Amino acid sequence: MTTLLEEAVRAHGGMDRWASFRTALAALDIGGAIWRLKGQPDMFRGIEVAASLRRQHVAITSRTAGWRGAFTPNLIRIDSHNGHVAEERTSPRASYQGHTQQTEWDRLHALYFTGYALWTYLTIPFLYTFPGFVMEELPAWNENGEVWRRLKVTFPDLIASHSREQISYFGQDGLLRRHDYTVDVMGGATGANYASNYHNVRGVMVPMSRRVFAYDDARRKVDEPLLVSIDFRDIDFRTG
Repeated sequence: MTTLLEEAVRAHGGMDRWASFRTALAALDIGGAIWRLKGQPDMFRGIEVAASLRRQHVAITSRTAGWRGAFTPNLIRIDSHNGHVAEERTSPRASYQGHTQQTEWDRLHALYFTGYALWTYLTIPFLYTFPGFVMEELPAWNENGEVWRRLKVTFPDLIASHSREQISYFGQDGLLRRHDYTVDVMGGATGANYASNYHNVRGVMVPMSRRVFAYDDARRKVDEPLLVSIDFRDIDFRTG
């Protein structure tokens, strides 16, 4: 690991603590302007999530809307609560071919995007210690009166995420402050994802709130609109 990654992992709870867990369970609300633009307003409000911390598998349940969704990189499906398969798609990333920022999504498009995004957010920075990740520390960044150290991370092809190259910004305390990427499945739209409201969950520091904005060519945040909001109401880690 690079020195910056070592410090970030330690600040978020350390590898020994993280390695003792296998699953994250959470209740959360996801909102923001993107969902109305994509034709899926309120799909992810009041959801429950169960995410594997060792492989890309996320289960999402909406009790109020009566559906359960499952994400893996190669297969996504949405079932009704009575167990019937309502919708299913193999090789889901191929279904975004030709999409722009304005292209509307069906429910499976939205599920794939949300599944890989939540899995990425729940596992950073520990995710970067997985085999195949390549890291480079970039010059420091000044924002909000702080100096943030930056880590450019190249994702391996086997991991589904926003884009292969992403940048994580860490404060002087080692905690993630901001996470930048472009979104391949939205025609390369930019995302500056701000992490805040940290809670200690079984020894792991977790940002309970995230706010995502676009950024310009100089990587300055574009204040309006708020693209995505994520608010965890509850989160827990399990050893099994």
